[in-house]
Amino acid sequence: MSVWSLGARAKQMADTVMPGVAVTESPAEANTDVIALRAAFPDLPIRAVSMYGQDWAIITAEAIVDVCRFLRDNETLRFDALADITASDLLPRSPRWEVVYQLTSMVRNIRFRLKVEIENVAEPEVPSVTSIYRVADWYEREIFDLMGIRFGGHPNLRRIVLPADWQGFPLRYDHPIGGEEVGFTS
Repeated sequence: MSVWSLGARAKQMADTVMPGVAVTESPAEANTDVIALRAAFPDLPIRAVSMYGQDWAIITAEAIVDVCRFLRDNETLRFDALADITASDLLPRSPRWEVVYQLTSMVRNIRFRLKVEIENVAEPEVPSVTSIYRVADWYEREIFDLMGIRFGGHPNLRRIVLPADWQGFPLRYDHPIGGEEVGFTS
């Protein structure tokens, strides 16, 4: 089995959809950022992936705040900007949820992704990184609003896209399609 459970499928997709694009898993193991993470968190299970020229580290949800703080404050790494946070519902796969953090080092001019996987639970939750990156406030609120993933410790976790009384989360695969009441029609 590969380091990353979707590695074989990603390689197959790359061959059929984008011929000539290399998808590998071994170069990320030698990435200096991954090596620094493993040295700083020796007890943390860190899986490394390199795909399409991007290096990823897959970590546990409980470690996201400490890992982000380390990546931001480390004088060598200096990932001082959070470019994006996104989430995916991978139903029926287990773990069902993925939250992906796109970090940027402005000084080094490189990007690095952190991925957190969450099992299929009624109310998925990840610790908030707003204390590390203030811009995470809006990204986390949008993910909560549309996917229903809660961010523990968020200072103002509420809906920002949908009305406050909206039922459900429209980007989940188990959300009903069509036939929804539209609240602003006469």
